[in-house]
Amino acid sequence: MDDARTTLELAGSRILADSAQGVGRVVFNQPEKRNAMSVAMWEGLGQALDHFAADPAVQVVVLEGAGDKAFVSGADISQFEAQRADADAQRAYEKLTAAGRATLAAFPKPVIAKIRGFCLGGGLGLAMQADLRIAAEDAQFGIPAARLGLAYGFGTVQLLTSLVGPAHARMLLYTGDRIDAWEAERIGLVNDVVPVELLDGTVAKLAATIAANAPLTLRAAKLSIAAAAQDPALRDMQGVQAAFAACFDSADYREGRRAFMEKRKPRFTGR
Repeated sequence: MDDARTTLELAGSRILADSAQGVGRVVFNQPEKRNAMSVAMWEGLGQALDHFAADPAVQVVVLEGAGDKAFVSGADISQFEAQRADADAQRAYEKLTAAGRATLAAFPKPVIAKIRGFCLGGGLGLAMQADLRIAAEDAQFGIPAARLGLAYGFGTVQLLTSLVGPAHARMLLYTGDRIDAWEAERIGLVNDVVPVELLDGTVAKLAATIAANAPLTLRAAKLSIAAAAQDPALRDMQGVQAAFAACFDSADYREGRRAFMEKRKPRFTGR
């Protein structure tokens, strides 16, 4: 982590969070287990995201794994015997991790998953909840549920199907096979694939571009895209319309118009 930044250490330092220049960063910091997610790490992720949601200086968040072996290799299997031994235990496990998952799903600002190495099972589910996924050429993706005898949750299957379509979702789930970064890009699982040495710079540039844009517009876009993917009966159109109106009533909209006329970069404040 950058020593010039103030770092939050959560979940026994298994989740690290910091921010600079409008960009928040969450690091899954369990490299000895290829950043496998424990229950405590899900709780720490939720705490980090709550912190960034409340910070008006943060406009976009990047998720990444510590080290060069994995983004997140899945759930921490060492906890399965104690916490996921049967259906009742699985339901209890879901309750323990639900808050972190819900916080990520409802996070109002753009999220980028920066992916190196293994992105498997629950790690892929986590990455799919991000708005954008940028992968290095060494990334590997897969859902090994069929090889463990467990079921991938419906919400995550729904998300997978929305990204890659039923045919590719079936191939991933039925075989349990891993695919490389280029295949992941071909089927729509990731937005872009770059050489390993260019990953940091590519994600930093993308995050900076997003962070420089109007926060209220970003919020309205995220709400609208999420609503478009939902069943019409479940859409919060009142919230979407409120976010739409907030843009046109904002000081940022006036600043955007002035900056365009004056041929300069706008200075947005989120108001």
